Amino acid sequence: MMEKDEKIPDPKEIEKEISEFLSEKFGGRVKLITPVVLPQEASFEKEKEEEARTKKKINFSLKPEELEAYLDQYIVKQDEAKAILATKICTHFNRIKHTESSGKNNNGIVGHIKNNILMVGPTGVGKTYMIKLIAQKIGVPFIKGDATKFSETGYVGGDVEDLVRDLVREADDDIELAQYGIIYIDEIDKIASSPNLMGPDVSRTGVQRALLKPMEETDVDLKVPHDPISMLEEIERYRKTGKKKKRVVNTKNILFIMSGAFHELAELIKKRIGDQGIGFGGSVTSRSECVDYLKHVKPEDLIKFGFETEFIGRLPVISVFEHLNEEDLYAILKNPNNPVILSKKFDFNAYDISIKFEDQALRALAHLASTEQTGARGLVSVIEKVLLKFEKKLPSTDIKKLPVTQEVIKDPEGMLQEIISTPNDPKWTQLYEKLLQEEKEWIKQYINNNLAMVTEKSKFAMTPSRIDLIADAYTMNTCDVNGVMAKIQTYYEQVKKVEAYFHKTHDLNIVMDEDAIDVIIRQMISSPTALGDFYKQLTTKFEYGFRLIRDRVGQNNFVITKEALENPEAFFNTLVKKIYAENPES
Repeated sequence: MMEKDEKIPDPKEIEKEISEFLSEKFGGRVKLITPVVLPQEASFEKEKEEEARTKKKINFSLKPEELEAYLDQYIVKQDEAKAILATKICTHFNRIKHTESSGKNNNGIVGHIKNNILMVGPTGVGKTYMIKLIAQKIGVPFIKGDATKFSETGYVGGDVEDLVRDLVREADDDIELAQYGIIYIDEIDKIASSPNLMGPDVSRTGVQRALLKPMEETDVDLKVPHDPISMLEEIERYRKTGKKKKRVVNTKNILFIMSGAFHELAELIKKRIGDQGIGFGGSVTSRSECVDYLKHVKPEDLIKFGFETEFIGRLPVISVFEHLNEEDLYAILKNPNNPVILSKKFDFNAYDISIKFEDQALRALAHLASTEQTGARGLVSVIEKVLLKFEKKLPSTDIKKLPVTQEVIKDPEGMLQEIISTPNDPKWTQLYEKLLQEEKEWIKQYINNNLAMVTEKSKFAMTPSRIDLIADAYTMNTCDVNGVMAKIQTYYEQVKKVEAYFHKTHDLNIVMDEDAIDVIIRQMISSPTALGDFYKQLTTKFEYGFRLIRDRVGQNNFVITKEALENPEAFFNTLVKKIYAENPES
């Protein structure tokens, strides 16, 4: 019996004591979880947080030509594929935006067809890279799956609905955002039923049928009965909120994009076309011939290939990618936005080693890669093969600059020994500086060739000084051109804020001309305190002179030039002479 004055133990105290006992006995392996409901206030705050998050809507306003121009900065060749994907993906998201803004449920019409896409083309031509770029540009979550890793529920393998759940995780558990995501499934040709089997290929057709509902519209439950992690998450959510809530994802607005090499599809198309000049008996031998036939692909060819009619019906858009030849691979290496060379620069930068590539070296790499016939993937493998020993050996030396020439590509081991044995030979420094200057000139040429696009994208003028600044920043940093421009854009805006702050503080309206801003940005790139130093310079070297002029003649607007920053005294002498010449009575 409990005494009258004995205090009833608090449930939280009991939970604490039991938890401490379990911790002492079992360490951190056992944890007590009790279905204790949080106080009403905390629960209310949680609900408000979830409500605010679900109100986040996709803000999409890109037009097809804008998205295509963006892809042109990164993707070599594939003009038709870029046009198709840019158009249909823009249309998909703009339809969503229009439907939500107008309040009309256009997706509820009978026969509504989603713009799901089938991409056909050889490996290493940029299919995955293109979809990643698009998802990043739009700002929607993206998940990639391999068709061979999934199976119909009940067979060994993953459930196709796991792709949708992965999309929610990619969206940081934001279900609303995940419902606008992109699911990309590669090697889709591997789940076509084999025509050599007597009867249906159950496992493959099962995967196709399992994909039908998600590709159109269905609700996918995030809680998976056979997944212990999913069940634990649900228990923890109930412990915190005291509520059972079914969490589902609707796939109505999720865009599904499939891709595959479809090696044997060209033969089927060739038989359908019946080209008498080649004959039915001949096989498709060259890659260009294969692509030429694939461009004529129709749904009936894909059905003969082994796909269910209902499955192909949910992929109304077909895009065929072209094979990349040696010149295309060279263009990829020359593209300042492509990650192939940038990635290798990052590898060496990890050891504070700067690496520059000769143009002839890039051509030699493209030639080697073309012999592997794996597209852009071949570029990565040949670069690794050539430079692996450099990457292993140079970090243990004092060498900080590596010029990669045609000779390095032809004889990497011999050139490595020569560089290591003569590290202080000035020819290496001279060669590196030569390649650095060539890279800078190439970037300036690239910007000038794409001036309209670059100018439209940036908020500042593209003066010769600005182009030179961007080229210098690119050669000094490991970053693509767009990244460099974004950094300079940030610095530019910071300088403008200093102008506004100076006006607010001193009641003096100053404007930096574009060349002067470039001088400040150069300093900001090399020094983190440059912006503060610039403001001090404005105050100590310009404020007093501007005040005198304002008090004497009433002028309160001043333009600071590059020359003014370099020689303030000469700038004021010239300015005063000009003012007195215009106002002799003052």
